[in-house]
Amino acid sequence: MRAILVAGGAGYIGSQTCKALSQAGYLPVTLDNLSTGYAEAVKWGPLIEGDLRDVDLVGRIVREHEVVAAMHFAACSLVGESVANPAKYYDNNVGAAVLFAKALVDSGVKALIFSSTAAVYGNPETELIAEDHPTRPINPYGASKLAFEQALYWMAQAHGLVYTVLRYFNAAGADLDGEVGESHEPETHLIPNLCKAVLGTGKPLTVFGDDYPTADGTAMRDYIHVVDLAAAHVVALGRMLAGGGCETLNVGTGQGVTVAGVIRAAEAALGKTVPHSIGPRRAGDPPVLVADAARIRRILDWEPRYSDMETIVRTAAAWQRDRFY
Repeated sequence: MRAILVAGGAGYIGSQTCKALSQAGYLPVTLDNLSTGYAEAVKWGPLIEGDLRDVDLVGRIVREHEVVAAMHFAACSLVGESVANPAKYYDNNVGAAVLFAKALVDSGVKALIFSSTAAVYGNPETELIAEDHPTRPINPYGASKLAFEQALYWMAQAHGLVYTVLRYFNAAGADLDGEVGESHEPETHLIPNLCKAVLGTGKPLTVFGDDYPTADGTAMRDYIHVVDLAAAHVVALGRMLAGGGCETLNVGTGQGVTVAGVIRAAEAALGKTVPHSIGPRRAGDPPVLVADAARIRRILDWEPRYSDMETIVRTAAAWQRDRFY
């Protein structure tokens, strides 16, 4: 069984990907400092509690588990926080990530999948955002992710590192079996907060801005189910281990849904009213982010299977309900 080192495997997307790796016959070995992840989410392989900056620890994990590739999910990811505290984002998302990648290379691991973001694009110039769209991030979160993408490019030139950058659009939903799901403190994402509002375990939802240039004035995003997102990582890994080269790929559906549209879909799927109010826009939020997903479909032969809004909301609500009742 080939071992894959998963940095941040105790988090929302990392833990779901560990499950997908296990189902595909790999051994996911999680490295996580548990600053935002949860030990109980690590169910499909060993958990090593530690920091990406600990290069000796990374080397030891690679040797002891005979690691053949790595995935990097461990990042700070709150747009508003990044605007208020950019140094934290450059320190973790660039500094720690570079140390991790260098430790992998020095240990003989030359295959890395990086969890990036559509935030690298900034305000879109086209209706659908393709991978060759200009990268002009408008917040430190997106800028820090782009900086590490650039570091990977140069490390590939210098050290023969083979990487796949996956630029996520909006990850959402929960495991189809209810084994892992989205748990952040504080929770800033729309769908878990919507579910908490419906279930009565959280405050009424705040819609951040209703004056965007969209059909209903609310921001539009491309929502990708976390199970589909995890599957993309496994397919990308297989391609790399079979000799594939470096790639940068959007992970999205190509379909945008506004915040108001999500609320309508949730009310239809759950049969309940979503209590909500309108608040001001959040700093650093672009009005529309929708993927051109043609490249990932072509390169990986990957298709989202669970990313309709009904499945996203239903699985997210089931996860929240099971946590609180």
